[in-house]
Amino acid sequence: MALEIVSEKCSGCGLCIKACPFGALSLEMRDKVGKPHEKFKRIVMVDVSCNLCGACVPVCKFDAMKLDKGEPQKAAVTLSDYKNVWVYAEQRDGVIQDVSFELMSKGRELANQRGCELVAVLLGHNMKEKAQTLIEHGADKVLLVDHPALAQFDSDAYTDVFSELTRKHKPEMVIVGGTSVGRTFIPRVAIRVKTGLTADCTGLDIDEKEKLLLQTRPAFGGNIMATIICPNHRPQMATVRHKVFKKGKPDASRKGAVIEEVFDIKSGRSKVVEVVKEMQNEINVAEADIIVSGGRGLGGPEKFELIRELAKELGAAVGASRGAVDAGWISSFHQVGQTGKTVCPKLYIACGISGAIQHQVGMSSSGTIVAINKDPNAPIFDIADYGIVGDLNEVVPAFTKALREG
Repeated sequence: MALEIVSEKCSGCGLCIKACPFGALSLEMRDKVGKPHEKFKRIVMVDVSCNLCGACVPVCKFDAMKLDKGEPQKAAVTLSDYKNVWVYAEQRDGVIQDVSFELMSKGRELANQRGCELVAVLLGHNMKEKAQTLIEHGADKVLLVDHPALAQFDSDAYTDVFSELTRKHKPEMVIVGGTSVGRTFIPRVAIRVKTGLTADCTGLDIDEKEKLLLQTRPAFGGNIMATIICPNHRPQMATVRHKVFKKGKPDASRKGAVIEEVFDIKSGRSKVVEVVKEMQNEINVAEADIIVSGGRGLGGPEKFELIRELAKELGAAVGASRGAVDAGWISSFHQVGQTGKTVCPKLYIACGISGAIQHQVGMSSSGTIVAINKDPNAPIFDIADYGIVGDLNEVVPAFTKALREG
């Protein structure tokens, strides 16, 4: 729709200006706006604030105003059109990752608070049988896109498909694992659907008054915890690290719907040639039930041998603080903390780790925390269940020896 001023008919009388309830019309000198006329010196101009109500048209005595209604317009999309909580169910090699089940547990809680459905989004190939697993973990519906091009992660293809699903179904909230996959494609989705994204959340909740998703994450180097909201755009999107939330128990009696969506997926700019798994002979700290970690207090890279020996006796993974990784003593594969992996083992043994907030963010939810440090004032003792003030060069070998001797 548009309001048109017929230049050769407008006398500049100003009657229409008085009739406009929104102050969207004004009088301008014709020579100033480039619309000269031999008889009339002024002309009415329309401001962008005009809402096309048409109140001005019938008062014009010279028939100089025309309201072109054009084709009927579709109703504008409003925030209330967005409904339900979505969880992206990440799969690798046809196996749904544990982080997805952790998010399903939290997603179920959020959906119950909002009184809406929990929807799992599953992209892959030959994955239909796995959809029921997501229903057992709390999903009311599973949106399934099954295509050979989605068997291995392809950033272009995943972004295209997820963006179209979002535009079509309009979820209120979208929660994605903060994995290498989630971090790669979901920011691109957020840009395409013109919304915000809060990365690496450590907490999610609902504001009961405003009905907004409260997204909590560390900020300013981990020195504060910031709660972020997205009041003006939808969906509200967040990534969450592995092990932040507890994985719920499946309920085989749950019923739900599997909705298959069909896409003509075009090949992306990249092609997956081979998938090489990192550190195949090492236990991944993100999955381990027991972790023995070393920090700068070890004094050097050679002292990680003490950590490895103890870890071997316990069947544990080897972890490390950022300080030890930055010093080049061990690879980032082992890093625990805000800039590393978030872990939640049954037992976490911190050796020579002071316990800076950045490290605590990644391991404070562990079942039992044992700290070994010669500094009695080290922050790690504030969250430890058991603390040993002493020289780790003596304490750690003593632990290892006791385990070997039974």
